[in-house]
Amino acid sequence: MKLHDLKPALGSKKSKKRVGRGTGSGWGKTAARGQDGQNSRSGGGVRPGFEGGQMPLYRRLPKRGFTNIFAKDYVEVNVNRLNIFEDGTTVTPELLKQHGVISKIKDGVKILGNGELERKLTIKATKFTKGAVEKIEATGGKVEVI
Repeated sequence: MKLHDLKPALGSKKSKKRVGRGTGSGWGKTAARGQDGQNSRSGGGVRPGFEGGQMPLYRRLPKRGFTNIFAKDYVEVNVNRLNIFEDGTTVTPELLKQHGVISKIKDGVKILGNGELERKLTIKATKFTKGAVEKIEATGGKVEVI
């Protein structure tokens, strides 16, 4: 059997209902939409979420919380993830992305102090936690805020 020989099993694929093709088809004239009403018209129907005039669910539920539109979204990286680099490497957000440690840079990179660092690295990032700075400097590395 070749790829061009593949086809669905007999009777498994039902052909599409073709409406509005004359009275002989059984789906002519009103084309299965009924005689009158909002849904019989072209472009008819109600918008998503409309409940026939009843107060819709999205308006009945209370509003909660607040979204700060000025909030910065930092990509967080733990120091133990930086052990993949060789001693003396200058680690930048672009280098982290290149090595697959992060997928997006977003508003910057924040280095967190989870885990142990065994390499002497110069790390350039947007933010650092106190624990991360201590661990980086304990191995003889440097911290640079960009």
